Amino acid sequence: MKKIAIAVAMAGLMAGMTGTAGAGEPDPGIKAQLDSLEYAYEVDEDGDYRMVFDMEDERTQLVFVRSTVETYGNHRVREIWSPGYKSSGPQFPALIANRLLEDSNDSKLGSWVKQGDAAMFVVKIDADAGAEMLSDAIDAAIRSADAIELELTSKDDF
Repeated sequence: MKKIAIAVAMAGLMAGMTGTAGAGEPDPGIKAQLDSLEYAYEVDEDGDYRMVFDMEDERTQLVFVRSTVETYGNHRVREIWSPGYKSSGPQFPALIANRLLEDSNDSKLGSWVKQGDAAMFVVKIDADAGAEMLSDAIDAAIRSADAIELELTSKDDF
């Protein structure tokens, strides 16, 4: 039951994010890619694709593929988000924040961001990336987030 409450809270955090295009409507191109990868998913109220993957040692990991495409100049970016830590207050303890920065530095794909009271591992890929690149980004997000969650909390809330 706790996992469901946390998943609902994470969906609320995701709802607070703003984008530049397609907010609220699921991206049919992502649906086609996820279907081709045979990934089970749900579409949340924001039109983002929500998945839970089985990990090692009977753990699971939540991940969102955002339908909204962000832009910067000529770049169009799709974001893949996976929660790894939830703070008991609005600020992260310094040791936790520093550990997340260190992990971001070590990561080959993606980095940590603060979203409310949660640390989310975010991988940004070209909005037109194919299914294999999307799969790699999802894999990087869930592995990084699950590893930090285990290291920092020894729990499996996400």
